[in-house]
Amino acid sequence: MKQPLAHTAENGDISAAELLVDHSLAVSRSAAKNADAFDAGVVGQITGWLHDLGKIKPEFQAKLLGPTNTESHSGEGARYAIETFGATGLGKIIAYCIAGHHTGLPNGKGRSENRPATPLCERIDQAETLPLPDWMTLPELALPGPMNKATKPTNFEFHFFIRMLFSALVDADFVETERYYSPDAPRGSAADLTVLRDRLIHRLAQFPPPETEVNQLRAEVLSAAGDRALERRGFFSLTVPTGGGKTLSSLRFALDHAINHDMRRIIYVVPYSAIIEQTADVFRRDLGDEDAVLEHHTGYDFDARMDEVQAERMKLAAQNWDRPIIVTTAVQFFESLFANRTQKCRKLHNIANSVIVLDEAQTLPVNFLRPSLAALKELARGYGCSVVFCTATQPAIFKEDGLDHPEAPRKADTIEIAPHPERLYQQLKRVEVHQMGAISNDTLAGRLRGRSALVILNNKKHARTLYDRVQGAGVYHLTTAMTGVHRRHVLKQVAEGLRAHQKNADAPPVLLFSTSLVEAGVDLDFPEVWRAIAGLDSIAQAAGRCNREGRLEGKGQVYIFEPEADFPPPPELKQNAEVARSVLLSHTDPLTPEAITAYFRQLYWDRSADLDAKGIMARIDQGNQLDFPFADIAADFKLIGETTVPLIIGAGEYGLDDTARDILKYGKYPGAIARKMQPFSISISPYIRKTLIGLGPGVVEVIRAEEFGEQFVVLNNDKLYDKTAGFSAEDPEDLGEKIF
Repeated sequence: MKQPLAHTAENGDISAAELLVDHSLAVSRSAAKNADAFDAGVVGQITGWLHDLGKIKPEFQAKLLGPTNTESHSGEGARYAIETFGATGLGKIIAYCIAGHHTGLPNGKGRSENRPATPLCERIDQAETLPLPDWMTLPELALPGPMNKATKPTNFEFHFFIRMLFSALVDADFVETERYYSPDAPRGSAADLTVLRDRLIHRLAQFPPPETEVNQLRAEVLSAAGDRALERRGFFSLTVPTGGGKTLSSLRFALDHAINHDMRRIIYVVPYSAIIEQTADVFRRDLGDEDAVLEHHTGYDFDARMDEVQAERMKLAAQNWDRPIIVTTAVQFFESLFANRTQKCRKLHNIANSVIVLDEAQTLPVNFLRPSLAALKELARGYGCSVVFCTATQPAIFKEDGLDHPEAPRKADTIEIAPHPERLYQQLKRVEVHQMGAISNDTLAGRLRGRSALVILNNKKHARTLYDRVQGAGVYHLTTAMTGVHRRHVLKQVAEGLRAHQKNADAPPVLLFSTSLVEAGVDLDFPEVWRAIAGLDSIAQAAGRCNREGRLEGKGQVYIFEPEADFPPPPELKQNAEVARSVLLSHTDPLTPEAITAYFRQLYWDRSADLDAKGIMARIDQGNQLDFPFADIAADFKLIGETTVPLIIGAGEYGLDDTARDILKYGKYPGAIARKMQPFSISISPYIRKTLIGLGPGVVEVIRAEEFGEQFVVLNNDKLYDKTAGFSAEDPEDLGEKIF
């Protein structure tokens, strides 16, 4: 009898086909290694052995050798797991992973309107009962570590383990399939954390002795970060006012802590995609290693268009976070923890045994706070992670703050890294805050002309409106409608202009109109900041861009104002602004720790905010017999209501450069191509991108559609991308008129 095949060569050469025994062995070893990170290697090994059992069917072998048919292969291994290891315990856990290893984790029961539609119970019923081939011998099943650590595992713990085991399997399958089709594909960096830590220390030693009070306090925080790294794994907070050196201190802590506890990597979670490039660039510079830092916020979604055969051939379609330092967004991080698709889930096993730094922790998603905290607690409890809440304004997420839910961590069990946060606030206080009331655009524009100031607005339309009224030398504009290359150029001009004006009063002042993207991770130092009414956490971040280095003789000036009615906060931030108005009535200094605590308490509890708006926790708790609705949860756990897709800017000085064009045209690996496109891409709604495509190749070009579908769409018409304001499509119906 011929040995069954796992994969056939792209050129049709049967002699080059991969045998199923070879692929199954490779995936079993790789899945075991992945799952070893959370003490579940045996379960991972069994799952890897069984994942392609259905390929031994004659009908599927015919599918590999001849015309395409509809025969599936992922149900048989799942059925074997249920029949051998039980329908309510580890057998069902393994079955979920095998059944979903191409199409995604399914619901346990009940069809889903989302992919995959067919629940696990139906997949099992539809699958054949197959014996193991002679060459497959399974090890004796052992209880995995996360279950051993629990006195009585909860539904959430079971549900979370399924996700982590699924990740271990699908990443192993991706990597081993890729190894067959593309043996020369690029792999992750093997940079050693100790080497990176030593490079950071060397870099810090090159800084001049701290002379100003601000720099002395930053040095104190940095030293404390090194000391606290010796503490046990678990929850930490780093509470330092903006401008107090949180970024480097948190990186120093994370590296030392990971080394001390033999942890694998650092995952740095930033709130906005707009600042991810700058944070990653700072880390690359200070760690002296370009390849050790991976930034991941891509909107490129390959497995949304793949069937099982396409999935076999799609190489490097997603990141698996195989670098020592990951910089990602809160959206990417938290949505991945509740995703069900292979592309988003394959990285999850690499979170185990890591230090997770939540930069600007006050931006934790309010409407998904309970499931987000539950996932963080489970990563710390069962998967060897430490979590750092890094912020100037700690949110009221602890039991001692009044969060009466089992997911809330205890402040008493959370170690503060910073030395005396209250004292730091007083010593780093560099601004005075003024409440200005309602101000019209005309009045605001008149007050700002000829001044050096940062003006932060609540939406792109308002920023553009004010910029247009005050245009002139030294006036700049910054929004997420610009590519990363464009934003970096503007920030460089602004920083250089500010330095010139500080040294020479006759140099032109610098006036920057921006959306909130400058409020985190952007190192700017203005003498005054104007902030449209927003949450106190946003106001505190805005204040951190004022007199940041403490160079002014007096205090920097921060002005909070009510914008015209036509420019309200976006709906998701409307409640934050309303709570801030209430707190401002009773606190003369809205930046004090007391005011911030009052703000978060009122935001979360007094206003009865829905901390689990989609009922994620209730659906997991009700998962009798491990029947979890994975597909439905993944569809509902969306931190950003409107889905966006990438648009690559091709034309103009902030579009693709020659190197990026060559990669886009000739690159072999879509994941690598996507990474190279990020600095030249913006995010837009699917409707707008579809409208652009409909206008024809004179507007946009879909690159290599036969290989990647509509993943790489390039805007080549420069009439829609302004060199001062970026992409503009306020009214999609007018796109054709703007262009033609």
